[in-house]
Amino acid sequence: MALNLANKSKKRKHTVTEGSKSLASNEFSDSVGLDMNSDDEEGAQEDGDSDEEVEEFPELHPESSDDEGSGSDEESEEEDEEDEGSEGTDTAYDHDERPGVYPEPKIVDSDITGMPKKIYPEIEPDYDSDSSTEEDPNRVGNIPMHWYDDLPHIGYDINGKKVLRPARGDELDKFLKTVEDPSAWMSGFDKNTQSDKPLTAEELDIIRRLYAGENPDAEYDPYEPTVEWFTGKGKEEVMPLSAAPEPKRRWVPSKWEKQKVMKIVRAIRQGRILPKKPTSSTSKPQFYNLWSTAASDQPPPPPAPKTRLPTNAESYNPPEEYLPDDEERAKWEATDREDRERDYLPHKYSALRLVPGYQDFIRDRFYRQLDLYLAPRVQRKKLNIDPESLIPKLPSPSSLKPFPIYRALRHVHQSGNVRCVDVSPDGAWVVSGDDQGLVSLWEVLVGRAVKTWNFKSKVSSVRWCPRSDVSYFVVGVDEHIHFLIPPNLSSSLLSATQNLLAPAELPAAPDVPSPVKWATKPSFDITSHASILTLHLPQSTGLAKQLTWHRRGDYLASLSNTESGSVWIHQISRRHSQAPFRKVKGAVQAVQFHPLKPHFFVATQRYVRLYDLSQQALIKTLTPGFRWISSLDVHPSGDHLIVGSYDKKLCWFDLEMGDKPYKILRYHAKAIRSLAFHATLPLFASSSDDGTIQLFHARVFNDMMTDPLIVPLKILKGHKIANDLGVLQIRWVPGQPWLVSAGADGDASVWCT
Repeated sequence: MALNLANKSKKRKHTVTEGSKSLASNEFSDSVGLDMNSDDEEGAQEDGDSDEEVEEFPELHPESSDDEGSGSDEESEEEDEEDEGSEGTDTAYDHDERPGVYPEPKIVDSDITGMPKKIYPEIEPDYDSDSSTEEDPNRVGNIPMHWYDDLPHIGYDINGKKVLRPARGDELDKFLKTVEDPSAWMSGFDKNTQSDKPLTAEELDIIRRLYAGENPDAEYDPYEPTVEWFTGKGKEEVMPLSAAPEPKRRWVPSKWEKQKVMKIVRAIRQGRILPKKPTSSTSKPQFYNLWSTAASDQPPPPPAPKTRLPTNAESYNPPEEYLPDDEERAKWEATDREDRERDYLPHKYSALRLVPGYQDFIRDRFYRQLDLYLAPRVQRKKLNIDPESLIPKLPSPSSLKPFPIYRALRHVHQSGNVRCVDVSPDGAWVVSGDDQGLVSLWEVLVGRAVKTWNFKSKVSSVRWCPRSDVSYFVVGVDEHIHFLIPPNLSSSLLSATQNLLAPAELPAAPDVPSPVKWATKPSFDITSHASILTLHLPQSTGLAKQLTWHRRGDYLASLSNTESGSVWIHQISRRHSQAPFRKVKGAVQAVQFHPLKPHFFVATQRYVRLYDLSQQALIKTLTPGFRWISSLDVHPSGDHLIVGSYDKKLCWFDLEMGDKPYKILRYHAKAIRSLAFHATLPLFASSSDDGTIQLFHARVFNDMMTDPLIVPLKILKGHKIANDLGVLQIRWVPGQPWLVSAGADGDASVWCT
């Protein structure tokens, strides 16, 4: 049927067109005298079939449907007869009445014939047009393009070949493109096509609206009038709303609800669900007092805080001594409300009826409500703990004997303060020095002075050489270190000492000369009061305030009393001195050799640094947390260190644990001056300016998991305080639990068990 309609329309158009053509050709031929026939007309005239219709290819009508049948033969014959009957008519169809979709033609006069003609617009080939020769740049399909962000291609085409990523310029090319093309900013990169796609005017308008914070829809009117759906004349119930219940014919039972109901019914039948008992009309409501009994597992609530009772100052007629004067009133008014002793000022009235209203009544009631509201309602349980149980259980001091408990004897220096003291390695002799330059050698057992040496300046330090094959001690006086040999030595011991300190052949001079000068007496007499060897430190070094020996007795370290602290290490066998540090951070307060390793401890005001002398490197920096370190000593095992300070504190370091102290002790009332470990016994002591000596039991275990045991034992009192100075230095007697102390009162004492 659709084909028949298309043939009829073609026939009508052909008839109308031929009629117009013939009319136009006759008029033009009559006026010009030429025969202008088309090729079709010439062929038709030759054949003699001018009235025959030209058959064209049938076209489908757009309104035709495939569902409709082709119709019977009788209907097609009737339509053909109707078509033949109307064939000779000159009926022309308008553009709107023509079947099919055609472009709008434009009627103009022909320049050749002068007759009107129709001109159709040119067909512009587009991507949807068959005449377009361009291909879709994205031939990989609709896939997430971020899969290929790190690959040189963007996917695969229909043949399975890689589609390479199009080349894109760098930032400079993009900038030049924006300069050359003013419309470059009106495009955006499309990942699917891998190219810049120009934005339409609508998209630019949406972007502008979004940037301005407006609604992206240009046709949206936020101020459009309200549509009255249910009010107004003639607008009642415009919307198809109804509150009528659904009819029963629409109800469909749910099998899931049926299963749930049957499950409940079976539970009731089996007794797993008990229905509620029916309430009788005679039953009365029952009330329960929740606060009648307190819970057994909780304590009773505490009472609310009570208000303070009034005093005489709050009376309307207080005594005269409660009334403030003008100065007290001004001071009370100038003080902040939180800092006042009382919240009111007493006033005196002759009668109670004259008392005005309390101006802070509302404020006081408000704070009273806060007290009641914020009062703690949870009673804190007090822990019934014996304070004695919190103290760690330490062994009794009586079970840790022996340790010194009393002063056995004392050696008096008449000239001044005993600044320093030391004991010989065999424990038989004691050497002490005072501020007047007197060095005294005396026996430990009886305190008898054997020999004295007089120097012109203050003696700052004395130390006995720890070697057993020789016997001598050193004395620090100003910028000099004197080597002295005690009397009453055996001939072999005396000769060995002299050969060490004053050899016949001096060792070879070192390659690098030292500023420290070694001076030896050419002829030494044991009975003389002169030193056999003297070290002259540089003039800018200052007083040698500390001397300490290495355990082998060949190296001696000296610390001078300067602002930065000058440290020198002297080797006796080579007669050579050197400064191990070019520059030390902070003022050096004390130095000490490690008893087993080639390590060297340097204590400044706040830190203790451990250096490796063989590697010439810093190993560790300890932080005691003190303001000013005064002294230190190393345990014979080399794994522990005690540090004293002028802050009255003593700290114990475990070198294997870290840079923080293991324990901090504070038993002295004033600054700590000296510390000392015993060489063989688990004892150490500390002396202070308060005139006391604290004794401690310090046991170190071989097990690394067990902490050291530190037990306070005894407080030794006997030295007097002179010029705010107490016990200046202490030393243990080797092989005995005895202690030797030097005090500012001029006494050098021996403490025994």
